[in-house]
Amino acid sequence: MTIRNWPENERPREKLLRRGAQALSDAELLAIFIHHGTRGRSAMAVARSLLESHGSLRGILSASREKLCAEPGVGPCRYAELQAALELGKRHLAEKVIREGPLTSPAQVSDYLQSWLRDRPSEVFACLFLDTRHHVLAVEELFQGTVNGTSVHPREVVRRALARNAAAVIAVHNHPSGVADPSRADEAMTRRLRDALALVDISLLDHIVVGDGHQISMSETGVL
Repeated sequence: MTIRNWPENERPREKLLRRGAQALSDAELLAIFIHHGTRGRSAMAVARSLLESHGSLRGILSASREKLCAEPGVGPCRYAELQAALELGKRHLAEKVIREGPLTSPAQVSDYLQSWLRDRPSEVFACLFLDTRHHVLAVEELFQGTVNGTSVHPREVVRRALARNAAAVIAVHNHPSGVADPSRADEAMTRRLRDALALVDISLLDHIVVGDGHQISMSETGVL
């Protein structure tokens, strides 16, 4: 039986409109994007199969294009819709960070950094550029590397900070291994970046390393 033949109060889309998205299960949310399912299988059945195969919503959304498109009932169109939904969520969190007010602790950007960087397959180095009152002016990805490292050029960070008219910077990068502990190379690079920014009177407030579900602030650990 397809979802179209279900009682109206059990259909995911109608349930969302009546009770809100938070009332839906993971499978029901997925079913809305899957739409029609496949021959002999409803969208809900496809959604449950995906959750079983990939373990969680996170597993589905972080799966490679090739792997996910090979799943029955997905294909390029469904994959594109799911990735678009994921990106909307990330941009929503980014706007919240930019508009919410001055940053006073790493905890304020924790959810955003986790959603943005923890599932990236390679290291990404980015910066949050802040004004004199520590409101976020912009967030930029500056360098991308490999699974275990990336090259950071302090001069380029300084150039972007000046272009944004920033008074302060928060640097951030991820560890695809999931372990957030900064390496000695991370600490040395942080000090070089701090010194380069100081030459143009810009403060490096923090360098946050993002792992899987947790992060480490170098300002809180005494590196800065």
